[in-house]
This record gives sequence, structure tokens and C-alpha cells, in this order.
Amino acid sequence: MPVPARRLPSWVWVTGLTTGAIAAVVFLTTQAEQGPHPTASAANRPSASASAGAQPSASPKPSATPKSAEVPGSSGTGRRIVYSLGQHRVWLVDADDTARRTFTVWPGTVNPAVGSFTVSLRKDATTGSDGVAIEHIVYFSATSGVNIAFSNAVDGSSPPPAAAGTQTGGIRMAKADGTALWAFGETGTKVRVVD
Repeated sequence: MPVPARRLPSWVWVTGLTTGAIAAVVFLTTQAEQGPHPTASAANRPSASASAGAQPSASPKPSATPKSAEVPGSSGTGRRIVYSLGQHRVWLVDADDTARRTFTVWPGTVNPAVGSFTVSLRKDATTGSDGVAIEHIVYFSATSGVNIAFSNAVDGSSPPPAAAGTQTGGIRMAKADGTALWAFGETGTKVRVVD
């Protein structure tokens, strides 16, 4: 008697499809905001999505950054990743509440809710739904069925604009910033999303 084939649970399919969609959106958003190939020197220019006073910093301690680059007071305490929806900026904050690094990012079309989260899953690399190789994928939330994650393109490119009506939760950053966030944001690391 033949053994019936086992079906994969629906959550496996949904997770796989969502991951691919997020990767594509992240790439497209980054491509649109920064241009074809940001470099380390390009990381020092604010993107069109950054607030006028925001400037990415490649230095480990952003003590010389403008006021808009200071860690938001509403972001809690302790070692954490802070993401500002309004500034399109991320801070990597040490246990003593000192910002180790801060930089601007290119958000997807779906924002996470304001609140506290933890890094739930990390993936070394995958191919985005737009066909671009991405790496350093750090998942921390889901909104309306869309997974929210930080990542960077392997080739350092920024994402082009997302197609109309496309829902993407990828938050793309420059390659050096993606490498820094990957090293900092282990599974279980706190993520605080602020306005």
C-alpha cells in the first residue's frame, strides 16, 4: 500500500512567500532612494528620505552628529536597536545607553508599529523578490501579514521604488551599516520603534 505524501503546513508557505516579498521591497526601496551603487563616502550624504538635519555616520560613536542623530529619549534603556519612523534612522545603542553607531535607512512601504520588539530571526542571505541578492536579514516584527526586517543588498545598491500597491516591510541600509547591524543584532536583541 503506498504511503500518502506529507503536506507542508500553510505557515511554511506563507513565511517563505513573505520573506521573498520583503527582500524584494527592501531592494526596490533602497535602489530608488540612493541610486545604483552607494559607497562608504555616499553613506555620509543624507538620502531624500532623511530629514534635513539627519546625516548618516560611519564613526563608531556619533558624538559629533547633529541633534537629530541623538538617540530619542523615548526609546527606552539598555542595549537595543532603535528605529525612528520619522527620521528613517537607526541607532545601535550599548547597555550604557551610548549610541555605538547611527545611520539613515530606506524603509519599505509597510512600517512596523511603534513599540518594543525583539530580533526573532536572522538570515545570512537570500534573493529578494526583485532578483537582487540581499544579506544580513534581521527580522523583528510583522504588520498586516508583512514581515519587517533590516537588510542590505550584497552589491551595496539601494532599492528602486516599489511598484504601486506593493507591500514591503524591508528596511534597507548601506552595506557597511548592514554589516554593523548584523554584528550587533543577535537573536533576542531588543528593537525599539519610535515615531
